[in-house]
Amino acid sequence: IIHYKCPNCGDDMAFDSQSGTLACRSCGRQDNIAQFPDEYITNEFSEDEAVEYECENCGAVVITDQDTTATSCSFCGAGVVLGDRIVGKLAPRKVIPFKISKDEARDAFKKWCKNGRFTPPGFMTADRIKNITGMYVPFWMYDLNSKVQLDAIGKRVRTYTRGDYIYTETKHYDVHRNIDMYHRKVPVDASKKMNDEMMDKLEPYNYNDLEDFKAPYLVGYLAEKYNYDDKELYPRVEEKIAPFIRSYVNSTVSNYSMVHNRQEQKQTKALNSMYVLLPVWMVYYDFERQEHTFAMNGQTGKVLGKPQISKKKVAVWYSGIAVSAFVALKLVSFGIGGVLW
Repeated sequence: IIHYKCPNCGDDMAFDSQSGTLACRSCGRQDNIAQFPDEYITNEFSEDEAVEYECENCGAVVITDQDTTATSCSFCGAGVVLGDRIVGKLAPRKVIPFKISKDEARDAFKKWCKNGRFTPPGFMTADRIKNITGMYVPFWMYDLNSKVQLDAIGKRVRTYTRGDYIYTETKHYDVHRNIDMYHRKVPVDASKKMNDEMMDKLEPYNYNDLEDFKAPYLVGYLAEKYNYDDKELYPRVEEKIAPFIRSYVNSTVSNYSMVHNRQEQKQTKALNSMYVLLPVWMVYYDFERQEHTFAMNGQTGKVLGKPQISKKKVAVWYSGIAVSAFVALKLVSFGIGGVLW
């Protein structure tokens, strides 16, 4: 395991999301990552010496040096017995560092809980947070090119009145489109245990914060290696961009009343792909003897998850609507000559 020792006091340093530096919790020293001296990096080992283990409790990957036989899982905190597995050979090319600290993540989650209209009152206090884990989730980012050729018939229908007659005029057009589209940095998560839909909804990330990967960014956080390479995930990225392609093609023929496709050809190819790490806070929340899992974008603070629904609150809300509608109808009836009650 790589440790970054403080040149002042010797304590462990960690990446600070607010300053973007390596910071010491003991003496407050802050160092630029790119200029951190190598002599204060201890226990460094090559990739061939790194061993990957899997936690039997939650399935998270624990990476240690080759001599470790037991440790605790940084993801769920459970004690684990380690089994030897060799880590992947590819290192990430880019990383978006955490911009939100753990305390900020906790406060943002509490605020988000209180906005829930139908969440139980006890849930909204957000005082049952079991754990908040900052982790870098592996993604593949793709640059793609899509070519679409469309051959269709377009109709324009116009209705007008002249004298005592109503006329409907229909014009038919041959419609041809030859579209060349480029998609830049389309992300697809590469972790088998992260929910794909949840990771998609945590977007967007601000790619202006993409940095060249350096190990110090990971200090103090959990980091995952990818489970699927870029070729295995290619069908998913094609599926992901399909609605955007369809939307754009439709926008080019929106001035017709009706469009009938005679022939459409679509071809997408990957121009480039790169392995990146994106920051996510995972929030584990205990409520009524159940654990709820939420995800938060570690750069923007966007929260995603399904809080528990209070059946009582839902019943009260719908009852209120029913009563309001009943009163409104009675008032309307009274206004047109009916009886109020």
